[in-house]
Order: sequence, then C-alpha cells, then structure tokens
Amino acid sequence: MTTLDGPLRAALEAAVTGGVPGVVAGVTDAAATRWVGAAGVRSVESGEPAASDSVIALQSATKAVTATAALQCVEDGLIDLDAPAREYLPAIGELQVLEELGDDGTVRTRPPVREITSRMLLLHTAGLAYDMFDARYAALARARMRDPSATPLWASLQAPLLHDPGERWTYGISMDWMGLVVAAVRGQRLEDVFRERIFEPCGMTSTSFDVTPAMRERLSALHRRGRDGQVMVSQASVPDTPELDMGGQGLYGTVPDYLAFLRVWLGDGSAPGGRVLRPETIAWAVRGVPGLEITPFAAAIPALTREVEFFPGMRKSWAYSFLVNDDDLPGGRRAGSLTWTGLANIAYWVDRASGVAAVWAAQLLPYFDPAAVAGLHEFERAVYRELG
Repeated sequence: MTTLDGPLRAALEAAVTGGVPGVVAGVTDAAATRWVGAAGVRSVESGEPAASDSVIALQSATKAVTATAALQCVEDGLIDLDAPAREYLPAIGELQVLEELGDDGTVRTRPPVREITSRMLLLHTAGLAYDMFDARYAALARARMRDPSATPLWASLQAPLLHDPGERWTYGISMDWMGLVVAAVRGQRLEDVFRERIFEPCGMTSTSFDVTPAMRERLSALHRRGRDGQVMVSQASVPDTPELDMGGQGLYGTVPDYLAFLRVWLGDGSAPGGRVLRPETIAWAVRGVPGLEITPFAAAIPALTREVEFFPGMRKSWAYSFLVNDDDLPGGRRAGSLTWTGLANIAYWVDRASGVAAVWAAQLLPYFDPAAVAGLHEFERAVYRELG
C-alpha cells in the first residue's frame, strides 16, 4: 500500500486540480484491497474533505449487483433466462413497442413480436432506453412530469419499448425491471435480497438503497457543472428510503464496499462470508455475447450527459451485465476486462487477466465530463504503472 499511495494519490489530486470537486478511488486484487484514497471535497459548499469512507450514489454501478442477484436466482432454479419475464412479473408483459410519438405528446404503440426474457434484460436487448440518451424517452419524461398523479419511479418504468425485444442492444432501464423480477421470485424487498446474499457475505456494511443516519453523515453531495464551467451542489434531496428499489441505479455505498463486491467477480465467486456465485457461473457470465453492437449515447438531456462513446476504435461486447473490452487498453486493463460506469462519473473495471479491479468515483454531472474522464484515465495508467 505504501508504494501505491504516492502515485495514486497524485492521480486523484490531478483530477481535482483539473476541475473535479472530489474523488474517491481504490484498487484490489483477488484477496484484499490494495489501496483506497480520496482527494478534494465532499461538497463545494461545506468544504468538507472527501474521505475513503465517503458515501456516494452508485447509480448505474448498482447494475452489477442486480445482475449478481439475478444469476443467483438462475443458480437456484428460480429464473429461466429464456422464459418470458412476465411469468415472474406480469407487469413487464404489458410493455408495448413505440411506433409514433406525436408533437402533441400522443403515443401510438403495438404489441412486440416476441416476449421479453430475463436474458434480454441482462443484455440490454429488451428495447428499453433512458431519457437522457434518447430524445423520444426525454419527451415522454417531460410529459410524465406534467402529470401530478404519476408516481415518478414506477411511471418511468412504463415507457414503451423502442424496438422489438431481442432485436439489438439499447442501454436503458432493463436492469430496473430485472431487479423487480429478482424481488418477485425471492418474495422479498430487493434491499433484503442484496443484504442477505451479497452484502453480508462480502462484508459490505455501508451499502444500501436506504440512507441510514450513519451513512448520511458521510454522504457526498451531487455536483453539477454549469454551462459556464462552474461547479455547484445539486439541490436534489436524498430520501432515507426510496419510493422503489431501482436495480439499475438506486444504491448508495462506499468505494471499500464496492471493491469487496468486485472481488467476487475478480475471483471465483467466493467471499469471506460464503460463496456468492459458483465458479462456473462466473466463467460464462464474463464472456461477451457475439453480435451485439455497443452503440454510442446521444445527449438528449445535456444537463445530465454529454455525448458518449466508449473506447472509440476498439472492439467491445456485452456480458451479464458488463461492458467487455475485447482489446487491451494501451497502458491499462487487459482484453476481457469487465467495466461499467455511473451517471455522476463513477467507473469500475475488473481485469481478471491481470488480477486487478478498481473503482474511481466522483459525484459530478454531466456524465462524461471531460475533467472526470481525464482523471479516470490518468488513475488507470497510474495503477498499471505501479503494479507493472
């Protein structure tokens, strides 16, 4: 840890100097955390320093946890990946395919030609999108906001499919539905499924959909970079308990906790408190599925995201449920590495070939902020320089 501290801390401080208000990051091997550090502040208003145990909104880093819980259900015979998902959760069978969205907000839909399966949800081929990345979904979201009777989170899941299930890769709210499927087949709140089957075996004591008083004391503020480049604290409030456990985006947690979770995927599926996944499940779940084109993201809501393209010019695929680098990254992770990100510029990777996993976590919008992207890349290069 001592040899890593100087170079990795310098990489975090460089990100702060470059315009990221605060960042927490860490590195682990299959056995234990190698290094965790922080730089900058938890809030530009309070000036409180970021710390290794700062609590952050994990956002789409939640998806890997939900995928793990879903694969546990497959192991236990509770979910058949190729059965219609409506058999476990009838509401998902009500989704229709969008045919036309009028200028006045009217929607014309049709039934899908095939049913959504859990495999499609895990692979993001169900046809579900996100409003920040698709103008049609953004228009539908604006219409929902004008309806005072709508329950925000549940209403957001009722968005129509953009194409027939299984047709192509479209990143979106599939994992929120997958979380509902897991909760339904377990007969429990998703929070309880995660705690009993993932958090407790991994020793994750500060990760939850619920923000407890102890977590709130360490909660990092969500920041936004305005058009003028200035960073301010978002005024969005964080409830103690969510309206709905959203398996695609809802967890809060710490970098040390998330590193403990990543060790499940870096190794053979085991954890200090018991096995989380079987080795044979890990073996097939980490392989990218041939034929899925991972497409760039548009910026339908510029306040939330910039245009995004992952690893331009390099081969990539999608696994259960991670982006897979099919080429080595120069100076960084090896081919076959698993990765994904969270909206507020959170990123992780699992490099099974090198025996290294890492997390780099800011709390800054919009997504793919240039300073955050540069900070992540410099941190990754520093990790591999120091670990050889």
